[in-house]
Amino acid sequence: MLGAIGRAPRHLFVDEALQERAYEDRPLPIGHGQTISHPSTVALMTEALEIDRTSRVLEVGTGSGYQSAVLAGLCANVYSIERIAPLAARARRLLDELGHYNVAIQVGDGTIGWKAEAPFDAVVVTAAGPRPPAPLFAQLRAGGRLVVPLGDEQSQALVRYRLTGDGDVEEEILGDCRFVKLVGRYGFSH
Repeated sequence: MLGAIGRAPRHLFVDEALQERAYEDRPLPIGHGQTISHPSTVALMTEALEIDRTSRVLEVGTGSGYQSAVLAGLCANVYSIERIAPLAARARRLLDELGHYNVAIQVGDGTIGWKAEAPFDAVVVTAAGPRPPAPLFAQLRAGGRLVVPLGDEQSQALVRYRLTGDGDVEEEILGDCRFVKLVGRYGFSH
């Protein structure tokens, strides 16, 4: 997993003016009120997904495309949804330049998931919502994992859910975090 992070050139995913700070372990702005996550947070979330070369992963919140690039080096397919069209377009261009052709990007409301491509082995949400979006559970296969930051603007926790074979859901708190708000039908309104 660390190799995938090392192969994802984070400096390309931020504005040129911020490139000298790209490898600091901190979030950086990417425009449109969004940020690229700490490299350590990307590593934690990616590890929590427990993916392998055969995995199909849904990413809610493409943003700069950095998390997509990391995932693309570890799994079979990444399906990423971004609500802000210019960010999705920029991420698509960059991922193509880097040869990550196993990443599909759709512009839309990520909180409703990508039903046409389900089921997924893992789902990662890169913005914090008040609760995990219900449609994302419905799009996980048995044994699938959902990693999502939950909370409000003041207090958030990173949570991993695991869908058991008998339909139960196991929950594990991975730690405190800080993300932009998850906007959508099953998130915040704005």
